[in-house]
Amino acid sequence: MYRSFLSLLIISAVTVTLPAQSSRWRTVGPDGGDARAFVAEPGHPEHLYLGGITSWVYESKDGGATWHRLSRITANPRSLDNYIVDHLIVDPENSQRIYAAVWRVDQPDGGFFISEDGGHSWREIAALAGQSIRSLAQSEADPRVLVAGTLQGIFRSDDRGEHWRQISPMGSREIHEVESLAIDPRDPDVVYAGTWHLPWKTSDGGKSWKNIKRGVIDDSDVFSIIIDPKEARTVYISACSGIYKSETSGELFHKVQGIPSTARRTRVLRQDPHNRAVVYAGTTEGLYRTTDAGHTWHLLTGSDVIINDVYLDPSRKGRILLATDRGGVLASNDDGRSFAASNAGFSSRKVGALLVTQGARPELMAGIVNDKQHGGVFVSDDAGASWQQISEGLEDRDVFALVQSKEGTVLAGTSHGIFMLVTQPDGGRRWQIASDIVNHGTRFVTTRVNGQRIDHMEEFTLPARELSGRVTALDAHTDTWLAATDDGLYTSVDHGKSWQGGIGYGAEAYESVAVGQGWMMAVRREGAVFSTDAGQHWDPMALPARIRTIHVAMLAPNGDLWIGAGDGVYVSRNRGKNWFWLDRLPFHFMDDLSMDASTGKVLAGSRLDTRMLVIDEQTFAHTVIDTGYPLYRVRAMHGKWFAATMQNGVIAQP
Repeated sequence: MYRSFLSLLIISAVTVTLPAQSSRWRTVGPDGGDARAFVAEPGHPEHLYLGGITSWVYESKDGGATWHRLSRITANPRSLDNYIVDHLIVDPENSQRIYAAVWRVDQPDGGFFISEDGGHSWREIAALAGQSIRSLAQSEADPRVLVAGTLQGIFRSDDRGEHWRQISPMGSREIHEVESLAIDPRDPDVVYAGTWHLPWKTSDGGKSWKNIKRGVIDDSDVFSIIIDPKEARTVYISACSGIYKSETSGELFHKVQGIPSTARRTRVLRQDPHNRAVVYAGTTEGLYRTTDAGHTWHLLTGSDVIINDVYLDPSRKGRILLATDRGGVLASNDDGRSFAASNAGFSSRKVGALLVTQGARPELMAGIVNDKQHGGVFVSDDAGASWQQISEGLEDRDVFALVQSKEGTVLAGTSHGIFMLVTQPDGGRRWQIASDIVNHGTRFVTTRVNGQRIDHMEEFTLPARELSGRVTALDAHTDTWLAATDDGLYTSVDHGKSWQGGIGYGAEAYESVAVGQGWMMAVRREGAVFSTDAGQHWDPMALPARIRTIHVAMLAPNGDLWIGAGDGVYVSRNRGKNWFWLDRLPFHFMDDLSMDASTGKVLAGSRLDTRMLVIDEQTFAHTVIDTGYPLYRVRAMHGKWFAATMQNGVIAQP
């Protein structure tokens, strides 16, 4: 039943802000994730830059063997804009001058940036501010000329990107959403443009445009265009309908055969600098190569590799780098016969769960989201210096929760059920499903004996079924384990061998759980429930009317309840009868709350802010620490803080 009395007290506590420490927090992995675009310093092929998906630019000085974070492209250091850095160009006449074109996934936004110091700092060019730039090219004949393709159209600069003018027709119903560009190596006024609807060409610097679709299947998105550097009449384009080649400067194309087209997109084409007859096609289903100018093609990688860019080292024949989704950078030193990860220092992973295990040798565990066979759970026994992937048994599932039972068993809540980490006879570890639901109880039945009606109660057990929904939270530190899922709340009293439960108080999807001795709490976005009988029955918990969008619940060792929501932090010291709202926090959208056992402080983080809060459990005074990264989960390990981020892997306090 609802509690009869509820009050809300607003607490104003002291704020202490420490100096920004973003330069001192560092990513510790796991290495890998989404990589987007390569560029090398002209004349120095071992000096590479790599664009990522969260505005970051990485640098390598050893040909892609190792990487380090160089800088973050943003017009505002406090901004959390996550730009896709899809295009980087190093000026051939000034290697310190680098151009970057960026865009965003969630809205039509982006821009053009210039660095004058080798990528360490960036300034935005106002003329293209807010433009979602999908393509960028520099003229080989006149490096002062740059061309940018946006969702709006095509823009040109004649002064190395300082000023821009639109050269596609204003308001054109055809030349917009420009995904690819190429400039004739001999003439900066000859530009090829690929849109989300067929290719176009100008021969007079944009005064007039011609649709060059002869031979191309209608309504083809054009993802990449390359021009033979020695024979400019030879042009390759890749489209959603396949790869096309023209030997007439785009007047007529013919479709290249040999690459299966089912569900495949060729995102990038690259011509081998050592042999013009060799062309590589980076697709959403692997890397293809032709050695006879497009007559035949061969698959070099597995079909599960999604390729965003290809780099062919002009100084090392047979050295190939791939920028991929999920797998980060893949490298080959044997002309594509084999590829291996080359991600040391590059981490662009979405970490959905973070656990510090207890025991003689604590481990840091990170659960990965969206990375399929490259994901699962990564484990480090040296505070993030090195990681081991443990994914066997998870079968490409996303991991949203990691907990350890009081007996030491590690559980993973995934996109499809609950798994338990078990040790094999050979010492290896793998995941074993632990998601059997066996609901049982008592029910009223009527039977007849010798014609007489007899009413009685009997126990029943429903047929076992598998918990198939997403598991968002787990708690296993008491004798009764509790799981929050998209299908309701489930408990286990036999160490995960079976689970009982389902819809909790009329609601299915729960976000977080908090468990103490003889008491449980579970929250969903719009409310909370509690149980005093190990989850057999649930009652609604009265919450302040102002609370909105609940994300996390935590039961502190002293018995206090903590809730993190879209409008801040709430605390109750009497199991929900009264609540305190902490009103002077520097930000209020909270994704995570955890305890630092070594200090007795509460750690709070938000994916919408780079700052973490360290809150005193008794006085509510808090310290603000800027990490430089939006935070999703925050944990303490031997007096040191670690945080999971939405796209930058795990970061560590100095």
